Amino acid sequence: MTAPEADLSGWSVAPFAGDGYTHDVYRKGSGPGVVLIPEIPGIHPGVLALGNHLVDNGFTVAIPSLFGTPGRAKTGGYILTSIARACVAREFAAFATNKQRPVSMFLRALARDLNASTPGRGVGVIGQCFTGGFALAAAVDDSVLAPVLSQPSVPLPLGRARRVDPGLSEPELAAVADRCANDGLCAMGLRFSEDNVVPRERFAALKERLGDAFEVIEIDSGPGNAGGFAKGAHSVLTDEVREVDGHPAYEARKRVVEFLAQRLS
Repeated sequence: MTAPEADLSGWSVAPFAGDGYTHDVYRKGSGPGVVLIPEIPGIHPGVLALGNHLVDNGFTVAIPSLFGTPGRAKTGGYILTSIARACVAREFAAFATNKQRPVSMFLRALARDLNASTPGRGVGVIGQCFTGGFALAAAVDDSVLAPVLSQPSVPLPLGRARRVDPGLSEPELAAVADRCANDGLCAMGLRFSEDNVVPRERFAALKERLGDAFEVIEIDSGPGNAGGFAKGAHSVLTDEVREVDGHPAYEARKRVVEFLAQRLS
């Protein structure tokens, strides 16, 4: 059995401008809004399958195309090209610590726009891999009620300072922590236990700042693990999902849907 995949069928697309940046946004569904930020290399078939799954569970999903070619399948060369381009883009500041990234302001504008056109109390934001931490930065905005950080890898963990860095600036993290303490904001983080691209120290630092408001799902990918995951397992909600009850990544995806439903309904 392989990970679920889908194509662009049924998705509408239109440009969206926010905070000086413009990106195409793919939209589908009805119900409370969820901004689904694609992982490297872009809106690949696994990301579209996740989007369809959210739509099937009653959400309106908006996927901004931040890099790559929408609908294009993943290949090794395509991944490397996308990483190279994303790493040098000022919008993402892939190596910077304690940094307010320009993409976070674009995502907040998109979240506000989606919230204004969908039912529910607010919107969710799911970030993955290269974009994982962007979901938490988006939660500075009051429209975001359910940030989900799936294997957040930025800043790329080269050196101790970057391993503990949460992927947003201190003022942004302080604002999110204040919302958690005083407004009932909750966040979720997902990672595989042996994933060195998403260091354990990063989640520990976030847990220290956000406390019980930060729910962590860590899936065992160590030797002999029950899910049969390789040591290099990384993409919790896409590549590693097998739609079988009891499969750890499948159960993690279920919990994300439940979290979104609880927070947004």
